[in-house]
Amino acid sequence: MNPTALMIMLLSLAIGTTMTLMSHHWLLAWIGLEINTLAIIPLMTKTPHPRAIEAATKYFLTQASASALILFSATMNAWKTGEWSITLLSDPYTITLSMALMMKLGLAPLHFWLPEVIQGIPLSTGLILSTWQKIAPMTLLLQISHLTDLKLLITMGLTSISIGGWGGINQTQLRKVMAFSSIGHLGWMVLILKFNPQLTLFNFLLYITMTAAMFFSLMSLSSTKISEISSSWPKSPILVTTMMLVLLSLAGLPPLTGFSPKLLIILELAKQNTLLLASVTMLTSLLALFFYLRLTYVMILTLPPHIPPSSTHWRTTKNSPLTATMTTLALLIFPLSPTFLLII
Repeated sequence: MNPTALMIMLLSLAIGTTMTLMSHHWLLAWIGLEINTLAIIPLMTKTPHPRAIEAATKYFLTQASASALILFSATMNAWKTGEWSITLLSDPYTITLSMALMMKLGLAPLHFWLPEVIQGIPLSTGLILSTWQKIAPMTLLLQISHLTDLKLLITMGLTSISIGGWGGINQTQLRKVMAFSSIGHLGWMVLILKFNPQLTLFNFLLYITMTAAMFFSLMSLSSTKISEISSSWPKSPILVTTMMLVLLSLAGLPPLTGFSPKLLIILELAKQNTLLLASVTMLTSLLALFFYLRLTYVMILTLPPHIPPSSTHWRTTKNSPLTATMTTLALLIFPLSPTFLLII
């Protein structure tokens, strides 16, 4: 893509998200979401491939439907209450706006577009879609969290954790694995949203860090399939080692960064006397743990001396400082969790 066009698209993404973050008016927030949607579509189709065109079309139709639902609900709410304020919602429209924002995020059962779209686009665009594009809808969801129905949030959260685990089990494509991982992590965030919005924000920041670290590692190795990642050890031993640790961090194993939000969410659920919900959440998350461990196991099996000579590569991988920084954050934030929670 032309560097000037790329700069314009990235600038538009930044402007759209910033507009939504700064707005207290539903119409301005909707305009920011629309700018975001339109800015990422050229990035999706920068490689003129039928899969990329299909992914961009699915993404546009889904996001347009969710945006229309947000605009119609906000208009009807303004007609009823006389105000466009984000935090002033009447009862029937809170649910429709929450569902529309969850559709934009890709929460189950409104998730069907996400794995197909991420599978059809380049890794760099998949990184933007999995991290930056979720900031604006999540911010709006946090602002209306005190008005959202608790039963709806718990249902969507548990469904997302379940489908995020089941969907990723038998995948061979790494981008689809990351899509289902995203669905599962968003389920954890929505589950605790009504009880403790600050904890949701903390979980969201750590999710962005870990997902970005994983995507940067995949981009450095140019790997999109499990079969490709399994023979990457000769290419970059250190990067493959840290990528295994990032996978375990995404799985939520101690003492890595990903353990922190899961521990705090379970403690918060126990504090709210919802022990059954906490138990079901922990048991359901074992599904996701299985496919993370499966990926790690595939990588461990191919460590020397198990690599056949025919599958070795030249060591030409260049690790960027950004990859190193995000990987370090994705592995070592756990001891600093209390400090970050105090800041939030």
